[in-house]
Amino acid sequence: MANFKVKPARPSPPIVSIEPTVSPIITRRSLASIAAIAERASNMLLDVRESMLAPHPRKRSPLYTTAQVAALCRIDKGRVTYLTTKGELPVGTANGSGKSKEFTLAEARQYVAAEGPFQPRPPGVKGKKIAIGNFKGGVSKTTTAMTLAQGLTLFGRRVLLIDLDPQASLSALNGVLADSEVEEAETVLPLIYGEQPDLRYAIQETYWDGIDLIPASAALFSAEFYLPFKQSKDKSFRFWNILNQGIEPLLDDYDAIIIDTPPALSYLTINAFMAADGLIVPTPPSALDYASSTQFWSLFSDLSTSMQEIVPDLDKSFDFISVLLAKVDQTQAATPIVRDWIQKTYEGMVLPVEIPTTTVTQSASAEFGTVYDISRYEGSLRTYQRAREAYDRFSELIDQQIVALWTAAGKE
Repeated sequence: MANFKVKPARPSPPIVSIEPTVSPIITRRSLASIAAIAERASNMLLDVRESMLAPHPRKRSPLYTTAQVAALCRIDKGRVTYLTTKGELPVGTANGSGKSKEFTLAEARQYVAAEGPFQPRPPGVKGKKIAIGNFKGGVSKTTTAMTLAQGLTLFGRRVLLIDLDPQASLSALNGVLADSEVEEAETVLPLIYGEQPDLRYAIQETYWDGIDLIPASAALFSAEFYLPFKQSKDKSFRFWNILNQGIEPLLDDYDAIIIDTPPALSYLTINAFMAADGLIVPTPPSALDYASSTQFWSLFSDLSTSMQEIVPDLDKSFDFISVLLAKVDQTQAATPIVRDWIQKTYEGMVLPVEIPTTTVTQSASAEFGTVYDISRYEGSLRTYQRAREAYDRFSELIDQQIVALWTAAGKE
């Protein structure tokens, strides 16, 4: 019998199951359908706010312990305890069954006014106007405006916030939802249209004692069409000076008026900058934000040149321009490099304080708040103190600048 070599059979290829092709579902959206999307988004935001603020329908300011009131006044805790027995200042509310007391923000501010070391605004000296600006979004501009206002009130100041951003984030931080709670007549628009002589009509109280607000809404976009149209029809119209004229009569009532601007070189932004005594530019130490900041200064320079050409006799200067290092993430390898770029570029203008990115600031932002809205932080106390101390220091630096300007004005 012949010998055979049998070749091993080739393995069968794996059986691949081929699913039938599923065509993607194409859903066309008409312009008319945008209204339904906007309504759903607005209703969802209302639900989210109610959930965040439950069981209270509105934001509430934090409560302060005796030790915290003493720290605000920079006096001994025993001094506060003693003052509660004299009957001239609030006695506070007992916290539970113990002897510890809690004070509302309004009560704490009464102690600051009576016992704090902060120099009051001299008689006859007007408050200062501060614009917070940057032409890039996401740089902590609105948070800077809000925390500065809160910080200044803890030094005994009275502050007015003006929201010029149609996105109305500053209004939201104050617990005011633009879509459902702000009418056009409650914004700066009646002033822009010439229907009101100043902004007193639009002022409303907020949840935070010492802060009043002029809110924003999406209707503010119309100012970007009205102002250039009015200027084209009336050569004597000074479109850049409308906000300044509306603010001027209020400067006797407020120590500081803080203006939050849109993230663009808009007509409202121009009005804010031309009205402001001081300008604060939040700048995160990241490469992209640094590159964007150079564009800010370039456009700002073009604006300055244009304004001088339009109005040769325009006499505009700022009492101060400050760059604030914000959203500083120490874990990023590029942070010290970009920080060095910023220091070298804006030498003399960079504030000697940095606002860190922490879990505290992130969680507060997620709940429509800031570090100042937190009564008791449930996470790391050290992390909270680091964030709070940075904002306190920032507010203190600006307050010192304001006081120095008041002192100089009082000597004139």
